[in-house]
Amino acid sequence: MMRVHLPASRATKALYADASGVSMVEFALVLPLLAAIAMTGIEYANLAMAHVRISQIADTVADNAGRVPDLVTETDIDEIFAGARETGGSLDFEANGKVVLSSLQQNGQPAPKTGETDNRGQWIRWQRCLGALKVNPAYGVEGTGESSAALQSMGKTGRTISALPHTAVMFVEVSYDYQPIVSSALVKSTRIQYESAFIVRDRAELGIQSGTTSYNCPTY
Repeated sequence: MMRVHLPASRATKALYADASGVSMVEFALVLPLLAAIAMTGIEYANLAMAHVRISQIADTVADNAGRVPDLVTETDIDEIFAGARETGGSLDFEANGKVVLSSLQQNGQPAPKTGETDNRGQWIRWQRCLGALKVNPAYGVEGTGESSAALQSMGKTGRTISALPHTAVMFVEVSYDYQPIVSSALVKSTRIQYESAFIVRDRAELGIQSGTTSYNCPTY
C-alpha cells in the first residue's frame, strides 16, 4: 500500500481544521460552571422552602392555640407543639429552632388616681417554648407587664398587637438557624424568623392549668 506523506505545513493545517473534539472540550470547560449553578439553585430552593415551613409553624401554632375552647392544659400545649414538630421535621427544627408561644392579655391594673403612676398595660400571662435554639423571647418572659406598664404590645414596629379587655392573644415567635444542604459557601447559615398572632375564640378562662411541663422557656 502506498503511503502519502503530507508536507509538515499541510499536516498542521489539517490538524487545525479537525474540529471533532471541540464540543467535548467546550463541555468539559463549562461543566463546573453548570454544576455550580445547579447546586446554588438547589440550595436557594431549599432555603425558600425553609422560609415557607417556618412561616407555617408560626401560623399553625398561633391558630391552634387560639382554638382551644376552655382552660389551656399542658396536654393542649403538647398537641399544639406536635404539629410544629411534624411541619419542621425535615428541617431538624427541634434541634436548630425555637418556638415561643405567649398568651398576651391586659394586666387589669386600675386607672391611676391623681399623682399615681399609670400601670395599665399588657401582660404575658403564660409562655411555653419548644426547641433547642438558644434565643430569648423578643418581647419579654412569662409575667412581664403583670403589675406595670412595661409592656404595651407585642410585635415588630409597624405590626404590633395588643389584647382587648376580657380576651387574649396567642402570640408566636419562631426562630430557625438554616442548615445548608449543599455547602455553606453557597448560602451562609442564616437565621429565619417569623411571628404570628391569633385572638382566642370564646375562651372564658385565659390562664393555663397548672401542671408539670417540659416546655419551659429558659433565658440565655
